Amino acid sequence: MLTTKTRRVGVFIDVQNMYYSARNLFDRKVNFANIVKDTVGDANLVRALAYTISTKGGEEEPFFEALRKSGIEVISKELLEYAGGNKKGDWDVGVTIDIVRSLDMLDVVVLVSGDGDFVPLGEYVKSRGRVFHVASFRESTSTSLVDAADVYTNLSDSKRKFLITSGARSTSSRTAKTPAKSTASSARTTTTTSRTTASSARSTGSRATKPAARTAKTATTRGRAASKPAPVKGTATRNTIQRTSSAYKKPYPDDAPKNQKRSSGPSFFEESTTSNDTDDINESRSRRLTF
Repeated sequence: MLTTKTRRVGVFIDVQNMYYSARNLFDRKVNFANIVKDTVGDANLVRALAYTISTKGGEEEPFFEALRKSGIEVISKELLEYAGGNKKGDWDVGVTIDIVRSLDMLDVVVLVSGDGDFVPLGEYVKSRGRVFHVASFRESTSTSLVDAADVYTNLSDSKRKFLITSGARSTSSRTAKTPAKSTASSARTTTTTSRTTASSARSTGSRATKPAARTAKTATTRGRAASKPAPVKGTATRNTIQRTSSAYKKPYPDDAPKNQKRSSGPSFFEESTTSNDTDDINESRSRRLTF
């Protein structure tokens, strides 16, 4: 920063170069008013010129108006668009001519740009006995331009002063991030709870299912054992004979009432056949062979 009050200072701002440098490096906008104030110091400001590019839509007009209110003159030209889709909008030649024309009324030339194409201009300014002062963001500035300058101001050293911080955007971004974190945290808590519940359900279900399965298995085994009929030999033959033969109408010894006294005659299996009926004889043989 120059502190000599008798010196006349002119500030020439390459807006396009500074705008894209700040956006790419810090995702911020440049505070041009503070740059002019800091580089001029207590010297006499003759002119402060901002070289800008305008579009057909006129979206830049609020920005241009803010520069004018800061005491900066706005020099604008339209963005050139070619048939192939290429666009061009630079002020290298225009800035150079204006500085050369202003040398007779200036003691200090302040160039706000990091473009290395201005190195020959800086050499010419110094050859005329003027002070060549460069102000830019060092990360996007040509080293040859820094070497050519008599005075160099690195704007990156004072970001709070030379960059515009959007408080609304920062607050909104923080507010937007906080619910997201809370939601994510709630989601993680819910997931953990659901996992714990599922684990408990699996444990409880497995413990409750095993005894039930054992009980069911035992009941099925017992049911099978209870429902399994005891083997009775000759029952089918006996029932068939009793249904079809008229010679065996009397009950079997096992079918007689318990309180009835059995006769002392021959047993059922020793009973002889006296009928001439061939069917009865065949049935008697079948019965004896079976039992």
